Amino acid sequence: MAEDNIKLTPGTHYESLIERDMQDCYLRYSMSVIVARALPDVRDGMKPVHRRVLYAMHKLGLTSDKATMKSARIVGEVIGKYHPHGDAAAYDTLVRMAQDFSLRYPLVRGQGNFGSVDGDSAAAMRYTEAKMSRFGEMMLEDLEKETVDMGKNYDETLDEPLVLPAAFPNLLVNGSSGIAVGMATNIPPHNLGEVVQAIHAYCANNDITGEELLNYVAGPDFPTGGIICGKAGIREAYLTGHGKIRVRARVDIEKDAKGRERLIISEIPYMVNKAMLVKNMADLVRDKRIDGISDIRDESDRDGMRVVVDIKRDFQGDIVLNNLYKYTQLQDTFSIYNLALVNRTQPTLLTLKDMIRHYVDHRLEVVLRRTQFELRKAQARMHILEALRIACNNVDEVVAIIRGSNSTDEAKQKLCARFSFDDIQAQAIVDMQLKRLTGLEIEKLEAEYHQLVETVKDLEDIIARKERRVQIVLDSLDAISAKYGDKRRTSIEAAVADYDSEDLIPEEEQVITLSREGYIKRLPIDTFKAQNRGGKGIIGAGLKDQDNIQSIFTSSTHSFLLVFTNKGRAYWTKVYHLPEGTRNGKGRPIVNFVNLSNGEKVSAIVPVRKFGGYNCLMFVTKNGVVNKMDLKLFANPRRSGVNAITLDEDDELVKVVLVGVTAEQMEAAARGEEVEVETAENAEAPETEETDVDGSDEPVDSSNMAKDLMMIATKKGQALTFPITGLRTMGRGTHGVRGIRLAEGDEVIGMFWLKSDRKVLTVSENGYAKRSEPAAYRITRRGGKGVRNLNITDKTGEVVYVDSVVDDYDLIITSREGQVIRIPVDSIRLTGRVSQGVKAITLAEKDKVQDATALPSDDDLEQESIEGQSEAAETEGTLPEEPSEESEAQENSEAQNNSEDAPQN
Repeated sequence: MAEDNIKLTPGTHYESLIERDMQDCYLRYSMSVIVARALPDVRDGMKPVHRRVLYAMHKLGLTSDKATMKSARIVGEVIGKYHPHGDAAAYDTLVRMAQDFSLRYPLVRGQGNFGSVDGDSAAAMRYTEAKMSRFGEMMLEDLEKETVDMGKNYDETLDEPLVLPAAFPNLLVNGSSGIAVGMATNIPPHNLGEVVQAIHAYCANNDITGEELLNYVAGPDFPTGGIICGKAGIREAYLTGHGKIRVRARVDIEKDAKGRERLIISEIPYMVNKAMLVKNMADLVRDKRIDGISDIRDESDRDGMRVVVDIKRDFQGDIVLNNLYKYTQLQDTFSIYNLALVNRTQPTLLTLKDMIRHYVDHRLEVVLRRTQFELRKAQARMHILEALRIACNNVDEVVAIIRGSNSTDEAKQKLCARFSFDDIQAQAIVDMQLKRLTGLEIEKLEAEYHQLVETVKDLEDIIARKERRVQIVLDSLDAISAKYGDKRRTSIEAAVADYDSEDLIPEEEQVITLSREGYIKRLPIDTFKAQNRGGKGIIGAGLKDQDNIQSIFTSSTHSFLLVFTNKGRAYWTKVYHLPEGTRNGKGRPIVNFVNLSNGEKVSAIVPVRKFGGYNCLMFVTKNGVVNKMDLKLFANPRRSGVNAITLDEDDELVKVVLVGVTAEQMEAAARGEEVEVETAENAEAPETEETDVDGSDEPVDSSNMAKDLMMIATKKGQALTFPITGLRTMGRGTHGVRGIRLAEGDEVIGMFWLKSDRKVLTVSENGYAKRSEPAAYRITRRGGKGVRNLNITDKTGEVVYVDSVVDDYDLIITSREGQVIRIPVDSIRLTGRVSQGVKAITLAEKDKVQDATALPSDDDLEQESIEGQSEAAETEGTLPEEPSEESEAQENSEAQNNSEDAPQN
């Protein structure tokens, strides 16, 4: 408070002043912990304390080829000059960098007791000694060549490096862990050879995808070995920055001399305390939670780990082992969270490619600054040699000038005046010894000069060409990998699934609701009781102020949801991932299930049970552009989403409909003929309005088209019906062609598959609804203006919903205020095409209909579900895996963080 110079006067709100001051102090504290203590720098993978310990050892000359020094002496150097904290923190850091079970490639070589995998602490610092390992030396390589920025220490009396040159990728190779304020990091160690190969791949192609990098880095490589079960968690962690992997101990089942089985544990999961693990197993046997174990012995020695578990005669070793996996840390979960500091102060969640990119950029800068330093030194030496050469060629005159001078300064001035030397060159000449004037020495001088000329030329070439610097970085890493690289210690095996979570979820129809603010939930189908037409309905969602229902539809719990946004992107999730809410609950933000970017809002959600068969997606935009794509183009889920359709700047995606392919294709498929569906690879260039159809509203021949009609509806009451055959299948990411010509101020509100056995249902914003025969809508070519679907008046309001329904469907109408009503479709009168319809819902004053959906009645749901399952079993097709992270470089490199608190639009 004193810093803010706050004047305390009568009437001052002291509580608010204290609160503000506490907030400011806590913010300063949290940033100090994040930046200066808990998180590593992405470039060298070190926290300040690690960096200071190594730098202090470097200044003490404790290289790998020198003798060790007392740890207390090293700690004193660290805390006395660089690290303003206690000696325990510095010594603990020194100890951990020397433990071969903590770091994959230790940075310190310790002598004495530096702890054990059993959790034994290290001996006191006065008893142990240490020096840098070769890896520790490589972290500081070329430090004196001005390769990194230096900063003042805590009392501003000494300089210390702000980052180390890091000749090898320490962050990936040794990992890091730390808990800050409000965030934490947990980066696993990796194999040096694999990381070097990945760096080679990145340098060869900077646009390489994260998916492709997985071909080089198989996964974490822990110093304690073990087995990683499955690659899904590894893939997620490398492509998103965070994930979970299951790590198991390496256990062999042997038989003793009496034929009884026993478990031999030779490796355990990373960071697991072996002594505590053995104790926990013994406790489980004592408490009779695990049967079949007669004895547990720890036979570990300096040659390696060996824990023996004897199995009773009548028990099977694999069953006992599975119980140990379940109840002990023989199987553990390692949570990966690749959080590190970028630009020294910005905590950033990093993918595998991000970490490699930042390291390569750092090393390129180090090589550049080292080369610039060496160039300056070489040029300075050449500058002196040029003067010495002149002096040797004019030795008699130089000697005469020096002999004729009364002082060194006078001699220097005369030399500068005679030969145009500068002060540095003149000083070198007067300092030159007479022995340098011998013929042999002059030859050496000339050889040195010519060698420097070549060196300068080479250094200038390195500075001018980035590819030279990249090759220098790669050559250095190759040399390190060839000398110090080793085989993987942690193996990766197939995932061991105890059960399929989807098998535990009953398949049943659900009603899914999505609010305008992005809250989504699912409800049992019987939540909404059918009512009489004209009723007031019930409250359908507990919405917050200024929120209302956007869409409502039904789907199976086992279905995928293809989520399409107004920007034309597509995302995936499973229905059972959605929260099963209550009728009055608001649900959860949809951004918790799909990675929407800023400014994106959901335009359409398409439930998909299978991605095989002959199905297409029809797209329509607000400006009337339509597109048709094969559903198989969306069969590979990507957590970051894909670009589904390319939109104009002033356009938005409005509706996406799942339809069958054309009748001709379906008939050809029934005959066993090959059905060609254009994909992104074989699709021709998309049509544009210049090559579009003439947009005529004249009727076309509708024979054999009853199953292939699409209808586009607008808010001003227009509707256009055209055959699906009038639109060819395009590739994903194409623009599409004009579907309907809009009047000024009009826009598309929907599109649906018009089937001959259904009626056209229209709902207006003032609660009026009507049904019409499909035959009343003449079939035209796409691109026309269409026909009148509803006579818009002040009484009806604009159209909000149009769809094709059967008589035994139920209609669910939702209002902007959250009112919901469910009525039988056949209770709505069948009228002419342009009639106003009948009152379907009684709205409150100033309330409007927001959305509606037609769904099968309760009696039909079970039958439809049975038929759907049968059809799925008979139709060939692939059901993809759960959505997982793909390459950002292929589709969209901007990955967004999900918010648990508030949705995005």
